[in-house]
Amino acid sequence: MRRFAELAGISNPYLSQIERGLRAPSEQVVGAIADVLKVSADALYEQAGVPLPGEPEDNAVLDAIAADSRLTTRQRTALKEVYHAFLASAPNARKRAR
Repeated sequence: MRRFAELAGISNPYLSQIERGLRAPSEQVVGAIADVLKVSADALYEQAGVPLPGEPEDNAVLDAIAADSRLTTRQRTALKEVYHAFLASAPNARKRAR
C-alpha cells in the first residue's frame, strides 16, 4: 500500500481512507490511481458503479453500451472512452461544461 500510494503521489493514510470508503477521491486522484494501475479512470469509475464526473446519470448511449451483452468489458470501456472523447471535442463542449 505504501509503495502504491507513493507511485500515485498520494499519502498512505489518504489511500487507506479511500479504500475504506471514508473519503471520495478527486478526479485528479482517480486519474493518478488509474495511471499506476495502467487502466483508464473511466474503467475505475465503471468498476465502482459510479457515474463519471459531470455525466448525467441517465444517458441512453452509455446505457446501450452497458446493456449490450455482445460486448466485452474491454470493448465497453473503449466505446465509452471514444464517446466521451467525441463529446469533449464537440464544438459546443465548452458550453456544456459550464
